[in-house]
Amino acid sequence: MRHYVQQGYTETNRTVFHQELREGGSGAFYLEGQGPVTLQGEPILGHLLFAHGAGAGQDSAFMRQFATSLARQGVQVLTLDFAYMQQMHESRRRRPPPKIDKLVDELAQWYHFIEKLVPSPIWVGGKSMGGRVASMLAAQQLVAGVIVTGYPFHPARAPEKRRLAHWPQVMCPALIAQGERDPLGSRQEVEGYTLPANVNIEWLTDGDHDFKPRRSTGLSQQILIDEAALLAASFVRARKTACGE
Repeated sequence: MRHYVQQGYTETNRTVFHQELREGGSGAFYLEGQGPVTLQGEPILGHLLFAHGAGAGQDSAFMRQFATSLARQGVQVLTLDFAYMQQMHESRRRRPPPKIDKLVDELAQWYHFIEKLVPSPIWVGGKSMGGRVASMLAAQQLVAGVIVTGYPFHPARAPEKRRLAHWPQVMCPALIAQGERDPLGSRQEVEGYTLPANVNIEWLTDGDHDFKPRRSTGLSQQILIDEAALLAASFVRARKTACGE
């Protein structure tokens, strides 16, 4: 916990955090019995529990910008650090993530905790590995929807090892914002895949796995991250409207 206190996280309990959720508060909290979580925005359109990628936690520049941009559009965004990432921060040593099933169980624990505190359905999502974890959770239980930034359709340099098997079990609306040049699933590759009709892919011009375009395009990573957030907000808003909320 030392790392998070030094980073300005506020130690709090369930009661206080519940109030922050209801009031649309923002901040970084170390939640008693759960761990570190950040909260941004009011839940005008809904709540999104968003998990980080394999190599960087919820305080990465990508995660911060995406969460902030999406929160401005009316989606309350909660981010978390998985236990292995917490250990990385405390020990200051890199370590690989555990098996994916363990991360799914960990995200499920967070989901069920938040579910008891808010009245409306919760969306789940994440960057890269976090998005894969969220989609696997959605294949196991009903959630409001899934938002993924940079889905790892296959491991690096192993396009034959596709991570698609669970997607037919995902019954909710799903959006994947993907860079056109993503080495873990480029536009050329993914357009040849068969995905369920409820899985929507939006392509970000010339983006790589972290949404970084080449300089010659005149675009920037910040522009593409903000574009992904706008696409995500529009997707959530459309589903909310369709449900008559």
